[in-house]
Amino acid sequence: MKDRVNALANRLEQGSRALASFAESLTDDEWQIQVPHDGRKIGVTVHHVATMYPLEMDLSQKIGRGEPIVGVTSDIIDDINARHAREYSSVTKREALELLQRNSTAAAAAIRALSDEDLDRAVTVSLYADAPLSCQFFLEDHPVRHSYHHLARLRAAAEPVAVEI
Repeated sequence: MKDRVNALANRLEQGSRALASFAESLTDDEWQIQVPHDGRKIGVTVHHVATMYPLEMDLSQKIGRGEPIVGVTSDIIDDINARHAREYSSVTKREALELLQRNSTAAAAAIRALSDEDLDRAVTVSLYADAPLSCQFFLEDHPVRHSYHHLARLRAAAEPVAVEI
């Protein structure tokens, strides 16, 4: 049985569907709202989640194979995110949602291909000050959590501001 990997993949798919459902409900104006304390537009952020799935899965699979993660730092991630925001500032809803569907489906399949031994394997991860982390932890903290993390912020950004009279 592959209960653990199926549960992880199902949670990733659930988060991706929730993000897609939210994004589909947005008007064109809401798609362009800048997210407070982040600066990216809602649409760019949806596309960002989709774009990051392959990178996050590549790192997860390396951990699962017992390969340490070297050279990945928060500064590098910040640079990737800033470049992405510039390059995709006018991404359409259709483009973002198609990429989200395609990449989340591939990420879930990649998770399901892992074994329990892969999930339990731990290596040093430079993004976490070379702490030894398991593949399962990295999966949960990155590709599985990613859509949920941003969805909460996007919902808050899109909520109409109450005006007191």
